[in-house]
Amino acid sequence: MAKNKEPAFVEHITPRSEDFSQWYTDVILKADLVDYAPVRGCMVIKPYGYGIWELIQKEMDARFKATGHSNVYFPMLIPESLLLKEAEHVEGFAPEVAWVTQGGTEKLQERLAIRPTSETLFCAMYSKWVQSWRDLPMKYNQWCSVMRWEKSTRPFLRTSEFLWQEGHTIHATPEEAQEETLLMLEVYREFSENVMNIPVFTGQKSDKEKFAGARATYSMEAMMQDGKALQAGTSHNFGTNFAEVFDIQYLSKDGKLEYVHETSWGVSTRLIGALIMTHGDERGLRLPPKLAPIQVVILPIAAHKPGVLDKATELAKTLEAAGLRVELDDRDTVSAGWKFNEWELKGVPLRLELGPRDIAQGQVTFVRRDTLEKGQLPLEGIARAARDLLEEVGRALYRQAEEFKDAHTYIARNMEELTEGVQTGFVRASWCGCRECEDEIKEKTTATSRNMPFDQSDMPSDVCVCCGKPAAKVMYFAKAY
Repeated sequence: MAKNKEPAFVEHITPRSEDFSQWYTDVILKADLVDYAPVRGCMVIKPYGYGIWELIQKEMDARFKATGHSNVYFPMLIPESLLLKEAEHVEGFAPEVAWVTQGGTEKLQERLAIRPTSETLFCAMYSKWVQSWRDLPMKYNQWCSVMRWEKSTRPFLRTSEFLWQEGHTIHATPEEAQEETLLMLEVYREFSENVMNIPVFTGQKSDKEKFAGARATYSMEAMMQDGKALQAGTSHNFGTNFAEVFDIQYLSKDGKLEYVHETSWGVSTRLIGALIMTHGDERGLRLPPKLAPIQVVILPIAAHKPGVLDKATELAKTLEAAGLRVELDDRDTVSAGWKFNEWELKGVPLRLELGPRDIAQGQVTFVRRDTLEKGQLPLEGIARAARDLLEEVGRALYRQAEEFKDAHTYIARNMEELTEGVQTGFVRASWCGCRECEDEIKEKTTATSRNMPFDQSDMPSDVCVCCGKPAAKVMYFAKAY
């Protein structure tokens, strides 16, 4: 490849302002995160994309274990009779269930569902495992894939098969179950803000939007750069809904048979979509340092000159020894400019350039991916300086996302203001609590209720934004993925 004929990577990415959806598709394909699978609606997650998921798993799994949860693995196939036990649950998932009807050459006597979620399987086993109050709580999580036969798909955001974690816990009292439900929502919020550098709205879903079979559902909602909401994680309190159906009882300290109280909670690979649509720019990805498969890329400049490659290799080893994820790009088949574009496209948070002049002056040139700021750092103490810069990149990404969220969150006191606000962001409005108003808002604006913030003290109006009757709740409304 002739070095003076190389194309600029960014010319192949559709501008966000022109077509945000196409920009997203361009980025995930050009950054080599994913490809389309031969099966309708499914994706192949490539090494760089899976590297992000592995880091999400590592960070989250540590948080789950720190809060007393253990990992398990359950089968992917669920007998139809088991899935049908909880009527509201199966009704909610029926349109999305994929079925296995034949094994080998034999037709199955009972259809098997490919798990859309695993509540019924966990309940079937909990009913066998629980005898007394001494067995409680049981706090399990599994990392797996699920299948939901989606009609409209987009890699990471909504695919027929996707990776996720699903926590399932049972408790002796309703208070313990509620505490668990809110604890895990807080775990998700902290992870989103401190690891993904994404600010979120947390609160309770409406009855219309809650999980099928739940008594209460709580969510964290992230705002994407087109102003739409992405439900990034949910936590559900089932009460005794499933326990009564599956006869999950325990002998209490008082010698009475009591039903357990159950929760479930989960996040999925759509978090990768959230990263892209929250932080990405016209050059491609901008990855949060804690989730970047490569945190620092080192580019030897004039690598053919004596000592340059040796010094770059030494620098890479120093940073790796400090626990950083480092790539030394010593390719001689493409120019430095090509490499700059490629690593910016892939969103590597920090680029270090090392040439003969840098070595002579005992320094290295750095470029931050978030701001494209360029400067110099002394080689002495470089590991600490690089780590400090990465921490600042993470904080800066969060600040920028938070400023965008705040600037695109509006107050609405009537339907006209709500309709205008949801075109570019979230709308905070007073709501009467009626399903009919939710339906009318969706019909007129295509926006849905996202969640009710825990702090309900600052009500925009005394009356419902839709019907004008006395308001009961503060609700966030937005168009959503």
